[in-house]
Amino acid sequence: MRELLEQVLELLPREPVALARIVDRTGAGPRETGAAMAVTADGRVIGSLSGGCVESSIVDTACAVLRDGVASIERFAAADELAVGLPCGGEIEVFVERLDRAVLPLLRELSAALKAGAAVAYATTLESAPDRTLLYPGRSEPWRALDQDAAALLATGRSGLIGGQDGTPAAAVRPRAFVQVFRSPARMILAGANDYTRALTVAATRLGYHVTVVDARETFTTPARFPAADAVVVDWPHRYLDAEHRAGRIDDRTVVCVLTHDPKFDVPMLAAAARLPVAFVGALGSRRAHADRTRRLREAGLRDTEIARVHSPLGLDLGAHTPDETAISVLAQILAERAAATGRPLDTLEGPIHRAPRPETGSATSD
Repeated sequence: MRELLEQVLELLPREPVALARIVDRTGAGPRETGAAMAVTADGRVIGSLSGGCVESSIVDTACAVLRDGVASIERFAAADELAVGLPCGGEIEVFVERLDRAVLPLLRELSAALKAGAAVAYATTLESAPDRTLLYPGRSEPWRALDQDAAALLATGRSGLIGGQDGTPAAAVRPRAFVQVFRSPARMILAGANDYTRALTVAATRLGYHVTVVDARETFTTPARFPAADAVVVDWPHRYLDAEHRAGRIDDRTVVCVLTHDPKFDVPMLAAAARLPVAFVGALGSRRAHADRTRRLREAGLRDTEIARVHSPLGLDLGAHTPDETAISVLAQILAERAAATGRPLDTLEGPIHRAPRPETGSATSD
């Protein structure tokens, strides 16, 4: 949507525009979630959704939406001889809505936020008469009982669907909505190239984290061993973390986990991470390993308050043994820390299940 926003803003004072966006995608697809296309009343098309696979059908829908003002949802699956679809074999869901002068103030605010490099989310209910709002980190206000879910997406930098599903009672109170986030994803830096790292990489990317695996051992640190990782780096972990911090690519959403089980790697990395304003620092290992690390960190000059930031042994008590089970245990602790939650079973607690996210205090960059 970012690439056509200014053109839409130029058109809206003179004429309404139909905006079509991919709000959900399964499998392979030519464009990412959030990709947008605008259609004018005279049939002029700005942008694209699929490189030509479904555009003609969307234009027809857009013209109908412009005429009657009722938003529409179109779903496209793999193409066959009789139906319009995607030759790549994936599935997409496209929301088409009419934009007019009434939405200008909100879109102008969105444009200003993007130009300023601010982190922002543009949320739209997928209703026949859509409701829209903007959300900023730490500044969410009550909105259709969806603001907390939207804030969680904004925290990780991931766009997605929230709210009730079509036809369910929940949709009346919490309508289905698309939250388009304009922000770089939260980072997770994993030190150590092993099976636990591989499992955590797979699970963390599903939560929207941009995951980097770093290890100084070239033989083990290869993209082939960590296909789900966004980056695989051969370097001493603490040296890489320091370089990323100096480059401004570490912020208060960054998660650092040390999975090396080797003092010459994990102690320098933990010492570096504990001194940075990151969201979470953790180290995998036994209680004996943690006691040894604590002693070494103190010898390295860390204060007790800095050592206390290291979550070790890492993970919640879920009875995890395998790498995949351990990854769930670790991510559960990270999520609980991010939300200042208890990590206890919900049936032992009282009050709302969904609580307000912890306010963010640091700066953010838009993607």
